[in-house]
Parts: sequence; C-alpha cells; structure tokens
Amino acid sequence: MVRKRRAFTGPFRAKVALAAIRGEGTLAELASRFDVHATQVTAWKKQAIEGMAESLGDGRKRQAKEDEHREAKLFQQIGQLQFEFDWLKNKAGEL
Repeated sequence: MVRKRRAFTGPFRAKVALAAIRGEGTLAELASRFDVHATQVTAWKKQAIEGMAESLGDGRKRQAKEDEHREAKLFQQIGQLQFEFDWLKNKAGEL
C-alpha cells in the first residue's frame, strides 16, 4: 500500500528540528516518535541551524543589498524619465 504524500506544517517541522537539535533521542527514535523518515529529520535540523545563523546574523549586509537594488532601480527610472523628457522637448520644438 502506497502512502499518500503528506504536507507538514511549519510549527511541526520546527518542533521536530528542535528535538533533533536538543538531542532528545537518536534520529531513528525521533523519526519513529514523529512518524517521519530519519532523512527528513536530518534535513529539517540542517534547515533550522542554517536559518538560525541567517536570522541572527548581521542584518546590515542584507539591508545594504536591498538599498543597492533600490538605488539601481531608481537610477534606471531617472534615466528613463530624462530620455522621455528630452524626446518630448524635441517633439514640442518641431511643432
């Protein structure tokens, strides 16, 4: 009998990952207790650890990237508007 694919909620995955990080049992024990595959427990644990490093990391770098992206977009928009303005000025001069 084939088991239908299950979708796990975020809180459930966090609960399993936290139990794995705390070392509340072996991977096999945790997999059995939460009724998931041991590979999935390992994957969620890895995601949780990487996510912690990212969320507790220096937010200034991420903000700087966002600012650069926003600045580049604004410069592009300014260039586009200057081009349109010059075009309109030339067309108005022809009339």
